[in-house]
Amino acid sequence: MPKNSKAVKRELDDDVTESVRDLLSNEDACDDSFKKASLIVDSPEGEGKECDVEEGGSDGEEEERPAWNSKLQYILAQVGFSVGLGNVWRFPYLCQKNGGGAYLVPYLILLVLIGIPLFFLELAVGQRIRRGSIGVWNYISPRLGGIGFASCVVCFFVALYYNVIISWSLFYFSQSFQQPLPWHECPLVNNKTSTFVVPECEKSSATTYYWYRKALDISDSISEGGGLNWKMTLCLLAAWSMVCLAMIKGIQSSGKVMYFSSLFPYVVLICFLARALLLKGSVDGIRHMFTPKLEIMLEAKVWREAATQVFFALGLGFGGVIAFSSYNKRNNNCHFDAVLVSFINFFTSVLATLVVFAVLGFKANIMTSKYRPNPEIVALLGNGIEPSLIPHHINLTQVSQVSADDYHQMTEILRGVKENEYQNLGLEPCSIEAELNKAVQGTGLAFIAFTEAMTHFPASPFWSVMFFLMLINLGLGSMFGTIEGILTPLIDAFKVRKEFLTVGCCTLAFSIGLLFVQRSGNYFVAMFDDYSATLPLLIVVVLENIAIAWFYGIDKFFEDLKDMLGFTPYHFYYYMWKYITPILLIVLLCSSFIQLAMTPPSYSAWIEEEAIEKTLHFPPWGIAVCISLVVMAIMPVPVVFCLRYFNIIDENSGGLSSVSYKKGRVIKESPRPEDDDDASLIHGKSPSEAPSPMPGKSIYRKQSGSADPDTAPNGRYGIGYLMADMPDMPESDL
Repeated sequence: MPKNSKAVKRELDDDVTESVRDLLSNEDACDDSFKKASLIVDSPEGEGKECDVEEGGSDGEEEERPAWNSKLQYILAQVGFSVGLGNVWRFPYLCQKNGGGAYLVPYLILLVLIGIPLFFLELAVGQRIRRGSIGVWNYISPRLGGIGFASCVVCFFVALYYNVIISWSLFYFSQSFQQPLPWHECPLVNNKTSTFVVPECEKSSATTYYWYRKALDISDSISEGGGLNWKMTLCLLAAWSMVCLAMIKGIQSSGKVMYFSSLFPYVVLICFLARALLLKGSVDGIRHMFTPKLEIMLEAKVWREAATQVFFALGLGFGGVIAFSSYNKRNNNCHFDAVLVSFINFFTSVLATLVVFAVLGFKANIMTSKYRPNPEIVALLGNGIEPSLIPHHINLTQVSQVSADDYHQMTEILRGVKENEYQNLGLEPCSIEAELNKAVQGTGLAFIAFTEAMTHFPASPFWSVMFFLMLINLGLGSMFGTIEGILTPLIDAFKVRKEFLTVGCCTLAFSIGLLFVQRSGNYFVAMFDDYSATLPLLIVVVLENIAIAWFYGIDKFFEDLKDMLGFTPYHFYYYMWKYITPILLIVLLCSSFIQLAMTPPSYSAWIEEEAIEKTLHFPPWGIAVCISLVVMAIMPVPVVFCLRYFNIIDENSGGLSSVSYKKGRVIKESPRPEDDDDASLIHGKSPSEAPSPMPGKSIYRKQSGSADPDTAPNGRYGIGYLMADMPDMPESDL
């Protein structure tokens, strides 16, 4: 900097004084939400001239970037996005499958090693750069700008099928205002001669029949479309309408909805837990859940599934976390937010697990009380079962009078004596443990197992209404973050009106979503869930971590964090971001590739005649769709890299458009490559040397006699806006 240069000061709200670098750092016409800045430029005579610059012109050419009304609203938005349906129906299933209470140990370890560091990283880059995912990764490295577009594509894929699950919950919610509940018992068929139970329902159960036949009216395979299910089509329209209305004004509208959609599920979970603990058998379910099976912890599969659950539980890679944090103040303590939201998410999963297994314990108790020995067991007496092994008080000649407790006692004796031959006897187990070991997850847990348990609750319609209203709110909270991960980057990149983009996005998504509400739609939901998000999101997050740690520079990022937070983060994050987390992510990515390669693409189909689920392989066109989903989601990354690398698109064009100020009026212009930056105050770089866009790097002044308006290289503010329309001010050495 020249010795005779003069100081430029800015006073903001009478209590913030920043240097020229701070003034120009990361400010754009829609970036910082400063309302009015008093800019004082000292002239050589020592007299200061004051010029008020108010962001956004009087004609409303450029609006301020919105901001959260309060810190609570922001935390609720992040909690609502990260806490979703997976906390209710996938985490309990993984606990049951992977060692019960012992599963919490690898989950917590990986939450600290992967979850919190990556969540903190996304919060920090969004808050620092104040852009959506596209703008953020263009800022970090234009050649990696495809990461942001890949996030948007994945968000769109996930939103397509995630809102279908909300529409299912809406349908069950609308059907819950009946006494008894419509899935309470199997329907009867009346003909002229007799009355009988529907065979499909008799072979399965009332709740299973209602789910597959009444709600979904499902076809036997993915190849049988079967036409639209009009009931689910209306529910899908209602779901997208709710999302559109909540998002149409951005965080001003969705932020207020968060107060209800984020808090209401906790009220319902606590009420369910209190009610379930009063039911017979609930303690058995909780004991089964938290009985640790430590030997399972040694299996690599348990750690892989725990890492995947941590990854998806926090919503990493979607862009929603970055989008929400981009509306924060620059000095917000995002480290505290990362730790708080991560542990709220974890404790929510544990709370939901307690509720699920308390209810399933009650259901198991009900089911075991209905067990009766099969009449065919009499044929086994003397032919596999010695009569001496049967307790004297049990009379198998009158099977209908044998109680469930007697049958359980008999099977336990036979299991102990004939340990090696017991499986060949074909006796159905009759115990709470055996019933609880029937693992269910996903829609099977929510719409079959849980609904069946609620039919035995006193005042079952009330609890059904509360349960499905909770699912709707959990789904909407996640949908808001997912849609924000689409809208915010596109608005920042292309400067379109949020209202038009929101309506257009929701309309397009509803139109494509009709694929999921035909009779075979449930199979497409499973396809998108398995293939459209898992691998693409893993690749996106690996690239995010590498982009920050190795392209942008971890030391430089730590300096940014220190400047933003006011303190230096723990060096724990330095080593996590640079070494440990990328290695763990790459191992997880490779194991996911291996798993998909070893498992042929398949889905569970409901066979109407047999009333059972069968695993079927996708047809050739279905496999092509699965591959296409992965390729389409990842394609933006190599495409943008190649376009930048071969200079088909200039790297400097990846930034924000140049902006100059004239008395509070914003004028957008294209960057002029012929302009020189020989008056740089900070680094003295020419526009071609500075990365694009790198706020806070240099200040640009037009050459004397130039008729061009003052602009900053790489899309930042020109110093000329400080002196616009001030002819009586002598030219400063700036």
